[in-house]
Amino acid sequence: MHDTSDKLVVWLGSSLEDLRAFATDARRLAGYQLRRVQTGLMPSDYRPVKSVGPGVYEIRIHTQLEHRVLYVARMPEAIYVLHAFEKRTRQTRQADVNLAKRRFAEMLNLHRTVKEN
Repeated sequence: MHDTSDKLVVWLGSSLEDLRAFATDARRLAGYQLRRVQTGLMPSDYRPVKSVGPGVYEIRIHTQLEHRVLYVARMPEAIYVLHAFEKRTRQTRQADVNLAKRRFAEMLNLHRTVKEN
């Protein structure tokens, strides 16, 4: 059931398809954590990702592999999912950071458009 106070989730770029490619357990955990964010709670395991932009957080999903979901929830109209990916090393790949930065800029443009209309 959808509560009208829940925030809409907006998937930027291929983030939804990328999350759907996660293994079943990681996908289920990611969905649960995003649902928490929709209702105004913080994920169980997260950290800010200031290198991407202000207000960007990373949901950390620990299964046999490591998965991350980068999102922004500070906009009043929606939660913007910037990127979902699997981590193979301790450090996040620069390509993942750069992609999230591009989508962050896209989110700011979308937010500006919504605000103007």
